[in-house]
Amino acid sequence: MDVTESNFAAAVLDRSHSLPVVVDFWADWCAPCRQLGPVLEREASKRSGRLELVKLDVDANPTVSRTYGIQGIPAVKAFHKGRVVAEFVGAQPTAAVERFLDSLLPSEAELLAKSGDEESLRAALELEPGHAHAAIQLARILYRRGQDQEALEILGNVHGSFAADGLSARIRLERSGVPDLSRAFAALDAGDKEQALDVLIESITLARSSRDEIRRVVVGILDELGLDHPLATMSRGRLASALY
Repeated sequence: MDVTESNFAAAVLDRSHSLPVVVDFWADWCAPCRQLGPVLEREASKRSGRLELVKLDVDANPTVSRTYGIQGIPAVKAFHKGRVVAEFVGAQPTAAVERFLDSLLPSEAELLAKSGDEESLRAALELEPGHAHAAIQLARILYRRGQDQEALEILGNVHGSFAADGLSARIRLERSGVPDLSRAFAALDAGDKEQALDVLIESITLARSSRDEIRRVVVGILDELGLDHPLATMSRGRLASALY
């Protein structure tokens, strides 16, 4: 599929939120491009339904080419959730193209995590104990069932996830009962993140020993909202004021 500047956003950036989109930046006069193109097409077709390949003529679409810093071609960039996640420049042998494309596909643990049921989540964590998405989902199931300790143990295997860290902090705070944050957690469970953040950030100014745990819960909520969410933007400033 050929893309242009007029449909790049929809065909690549938007589409990459559903599955990886690989863009082959090429030109008709480029001999290495003609060498690489058939290899990419053949290997992408073997992975049809799991990723998509599109081609963009750099001469006909100079603005997009400049935006993504194309200096040499062929240039191949893989997009996921609107961002470049992997790339290479120059013609590559088939084995290298295969490895590149396979690196974009979800692992077995990721596929199991998408199912969302307890059995699949446990299977995912057997494969990847630190898989954040699976761990958070399973920990929430266990937490709602009152199995707090097992939930904490599962979350303890996850590193670098603000959401997992925040859920762990919430469980510890509820177990200690100090301070009373039931109103904040009830709002959070009801989907009212704004009220939950209001109560939690207010509590930071009053808390002493629990300040860092409350901060972790707040940061976890902000992480789930996303960097550019208006509520997250506003709340980050309030959190900083409450802490410092």
